[in-house]
Amino acid sequence: MTTTATSGAGLRSGPPALPPRHWLRTGWVMTASGWSANQFSALLGAYHSGPGLTEATTTALFGVYVLGLIPGLFLGGPLADRRGRRPVVFSALAVSALATALLMAGATVTGLLWPGRFLTGIGAGALLGAGSAWIKELSSPPYDTVSAAGAAARRSGLFLSAGFATGGPAAALIAQWAPAPLITAYLPHLVLSAAAALAAARTPETARAGGPLAATATAAAGCGAGAMQAGSATAGPRTGGRAAVVGTTGGRVAVGTTAGPATAAAPTGGHVPAAATGNASETAAPAPGTAFRRLVAPVAPWVFVAPSIALATLPGLVDAGLTGWQTVYAGLVTAVTPGTGLLVAPLARRLAARHRVATAVAGLAAVILGLLLAAFAVAGIRPDVALLAAAVLGAGYGLCVAYGLTEVAALAPPGRLAGLTARFWALCYLGFCTPYAITVLTGWFSPATILLAAVVPAAATLALIARRGTRRTG
Repeated sequence: MTTTATSGAGLRSGPPALPPRHWLRTGWVMTASGWSANQFSALLGAYHSGPGLTEATTTALFGVYVLGLIPGLFLGGPLADRRGRRPVVFSALAVSALATALLMAGATVTGLLWPGRFLTGIGAGALLGAGSAWIKELSSPPYDTVSAAGAAARRSGLFLSAGFATGGPAAALIAQWAPAPLITAYLPHLVLSAAAALAAARTPETARAGGPLAATATAAAGCGAGAMQAGSATAGPRTGGRAAVVGTTGGRVAVGTTAGPATAAAPTGGHVPAAATGNASETAAPAPGTAFRRLVAPVAPWVFVAPSIALATLPGLVDAGLTGWQTVYAGLVTAVTPGTGLLVAPLARRLAARHRVATAVAGLAAVILGLLLAAFAVAGIRPDVALLAAAVLGAGYGLCVAYGLTEVAALAPPGRLAGLTARFWALCYLGFCTPYAITVLTGWFSPATILLAAVVPAAATLALIARRGTRRTG
């Protein structure tokens, strides 16, 4: 009997089966969100030459997206925490598809472009809040026990950037050569939305309606500090009192409590939080809301100030010599900008391993350089330099969004991840108002002067974050 049992055990031995990649199926939801936002950006020139919309009108339509996105974020995120990720995500996908249908109808009835853009923002906002939280939880125990630390916080940004990087050029290429361009350019998004819904249909719900996250509760009971090593900021056990995040580096989170010692390992680089070695009641970090306001909120608007300038402002100011190819050039810009944001992801990981705010500082520095290049390109009407500026601004976007999502994942209390994520995205999308502000200010100043002036607040934000980051971790 003993031999048989041993033999049976031997038959069952072998490499453990990899867990299903639920986060990968849900990631297409974020890609659909990014696609829906950027497909219109690449068609701004086509709306000038086709229906004959003025620059002020197209820029306003670009900004109306934000008016819908803000309530979408603030309603969708908390609702996903209370009712679950799945119902919010699928409802948002339906709204996003309806918005695209209205934009298609806007080719003949231009008044429909306004509700189309507004509903695009509603759908994208709800998808960002609920989808980001869903991916983060599906990338953490008990759903994923093999991902590296910090992967959860990065995946949402990568999937979103993939949508940004592909939606614009696809729409531009279709608009350049396909019949009925302002209708057919939107068809790929309808296909992608349907595919994303089918892919996410088999993904488990990670939140319990009316209560704390199901994933967090399970991980806290069974995974302990191992969940923290996988990148979850809320899964570790607590030793009495409220858990307080006291530091992050590269996605690894050190946690202290108000009544006991820290329960997870210190970060792998940079400063070791004092709460890990002393009395947490004396050395614990500020509450998550305070840390969010001090270290995340100042950076957030620059996440989309950079790409919105590259996508909506630069092409129209430098394409005077590209007769007949303006739409293709705009599509190229919409590919380069978020594409560079994707490429800097490895750099973001290395910087985060060195210092908590290093990624933010590098991202803001890239935004400043991009603004200087953009001003030079506009002053000389240089589309080649504008393309370089778009790439640098895209790098700034990628670094800033990686920093913000990592911090939010670390700071969010149990059961409030989607809500805090929504706050972050809402602040980010304030940057989409920048092109409209530039259009208004061109009545008094040249575009190049305005772009140069934007360097001042960007540099001030960089100095502020560097100083606060040094105080917090130095």
